Amino acid sequence: MRLVIHQSGVPSEVVFLEEFEAGEPQGHEVRVRMLYAPINPADLNFIEGTYGKAPNFPAVPGVEGCGRVESVGEAVESLEVGDLVIPLSAWGSWTTTMVLAENQFAKLPKDFDEVQAAMLRVNPTTAWRLLHEYRLLEQGDWVVQNAGNSGVGRAVIQIAKSQGFRTISFVRRQELIAELKALGGDAVFLDDAEGVRLALELVGEEKVRLALNAVGGDSALRLMEVVSVSGAVVTYGAMSRRSLKVPNKYLIFKDLEIRGCWLSRWMDHASSAEIAEVMQPLVAMVMKGDLLQPVERVFEVGEYREALARAQESGRAGKVLLKF
Repeated sequence: MRLVIHQSGVPSEVVFLEEFEAGEPQGHEVRVRMLYAPINPADLNFIEGTYGKAPNFPAVPGVEGCGRVESVGEAVESLEVGDLVIPLSAWGSWTTTMVLAENQFAKLPKDFDEVQAAMLRVNPTTAWRLLHEYRLLEQGDWVVQNAGNSGVGRAVIQIAKSQGFRTISFVRRQELIAELKALGGDAVFLDDAEGVRLALELVGEEKVRLALNAVGGDSALRLMEVVSVSGAVVTYGAMSRRSLKVPNKYLIFKDLEIRGCWLSRWMDHASSAEIAEVMQPLVAMVMKGDLLQPVERVFEVGEYREALARAQESGRAGKVLLKF
């Protein structure tokens, strides 16, 4: 079984559960029995036709997930039956079975938590790249972000803490402040003018060299108020669906570097060694309990319509996952 779209549109109207025959692996291919896959904002955008890559119909959504190898082709060297893996291909994880080349999967420890494995490829990997690719941060350096309670925002807080970086996170709701501080956030403020004032008061003369923007619009401009001269503002999301219009003062007087981060493009071009370099420390953190992503609920694949509806609602306590 697999979830398929034959046209773009409202997820609850265009996603259907269909039977299919996956076939047996040949050569360097492996056949993987999928276990779990989350419903991410990118998945919903892909279904709606608003993502950066247009679907080729019929298309199977699902940008991440996990499964176990159930058979291998005669030339496979890196994987064996029973291995826990996550697919590295951009789409297609909302299915009971995947057959792909062995280099399209990353192997995890066999006793790795399967639910956490299903959520490893997108949010933690994005957070790691945001913290390591745009500025060479040192112990004690400040990082500021909006959407601190998002999947990536929570991963940023946990990874930054493990690396010795300090975080300032902006959120929209008061009740999230204590929660993110308990997660390891150094400072959490409401995403408004008063929050900016408190953040600037906190850092004083210290540098804030990196700002991470998942919202856009006015929220992104508040980040630009906090980040220091010659800092980088990296946009990886657009939750507000409002364009990022940068006032001239931030370019002229603060000399800010405005960058973008799209994980899919990086994954398309990264070598196996580059991907492993990112995955290995993340796996170690999860195994130690230093990096965990909350789960709202796990739905059986047959409950996909209910799962899609819940994934689009606000106020969730974590990710919505499909179980295959």
